[in-house]
Amino acid sequence: MSAVDLARLQFALTTSFHFLFVLLTLGLITLLVIMQTRFTITGAPVHERMTRFWGRIYVINYALGIVTGIVMEFQFGLNWSGLATYAGDVFGAPLALETLIAFFLESTFLGLWIFGWGKLNRWVHLALLYLTALTAYASAFWIMAANGFLQHPVGYRVEGNVLRLDDFSALLSNPTFNSALMHVIFASITVGGVFLTGVSAYHFIKRTPEVDFFRRSLRMGVITTALATPSLIGAGFAQFPIIAEFQPGKTEATPWVGAPLGFMILIGMTLTMVSWVTLPLLIKDAVIRLRFPLYLMVIGIPLPFMAAIFGWMFREIGRQPWLIYGLLKTEDAVSHVEPQQILLSLIVFTSLFVLLACVDWALIARAVRRGPDVAPAPVSPLVVSL
Repeated sequence: MSAVDLARLQFALTTSFHFLFVLLTLGLITLLVIMQTRFTITGAPVHERMTRFWGRIYVINYALGIVTGIVMEFQFGLNWSGLATYAGDVFGAPLALETLIAFFLESTFLGLWIFGWGKLNRWVHLALLYLTALTAYASAFWIMAANGFLQHPVGYRVEGNVLRLDDFSALLSNPTFNSALMHVIFASITVGGVFLTGVSAYHFIKRTPEVDFFRRSLRMGVITTALATPSLIGAGFAQFPIIAEFQPGKTEATPWVGAPLGFMILIGMTLTMVSWVTLPLLIKDAVIRLRFPLYLMVIGIPLPFMAAIFGWMFREIGRQPWLIYGLLKTEDAVSHVEPQQILLSLIVFTSLFVLLACVDWALIARAVRRGPDVAPAPVSPLVVSL
């Protein structure tokens, strides 16, 4: 493989891994806000226990997701120096804001939320979670703004052989950014809903005594999925006119573009249908008594993750051979690095990401198997039983 092919493969793998963490993080933080809001208003212990249990899983995923994000950022300097040289002044602006928001504000608010259990006023503690969620979505906002520039470059002027930021507001009004952002948001909420549903179904299969706890979680997951998936599909189809206008030919049914698009749509339709069929079965716990749907819910946990990766493949591969559409080709943006060196970093980073994925899965699986605490304890949600 050439240096360009290896660099593309490496970035595809690292970005895909990181994207999986981001989806679950955004999805869970949204549902945690609902859980803790209900606890703060009602004072019901079950809502506090739900916040702690699902919050523990959220924090595990967030912590390991931060590591994958740092590795992904290295790619721009290691393999894509041509992009930084040519368009760093434009492309780097939203990335810099994302870094400040994600690594400083979001992490700060989350840290205060983690260690503030039992020490802060309930409303102050809730406000910290709202700020954590807000900055998490702001992080996604700036990432998609940067990606939208790659899809449809706006807000720049050419100065010599480089691009200079000329109109920052144009980056935020970019149609390829706004439509894709809503698609990512609803995809994340769908992931959170399906995850809640699958984990709750797992505990009913195990006949966990925590019936009320996981009944509430199951209902929240199913309802969330049923509400989010139609919006997800709508936001997806809303992008086609924009793609046809700014990237004509992108939707051509080539094997690496058409197939992922088809699989993504199929999974989205399936999740929508299943979630809406399941809604009536929530009445009088019919879904729990039938049991067979519970197995389908557990098996379905990976589906929204797979759909998201297929969608990412369509969005990124369909733009080729352009890295910045119409301005910079991929082959012109790759660093002047020997293929052997890129292959070595590919092996190292891929091994690291596989390790992180295994650690994340093991810690989350352990927290899931452990289940919620019998009674709320004054400890951080980060604490995981060894």
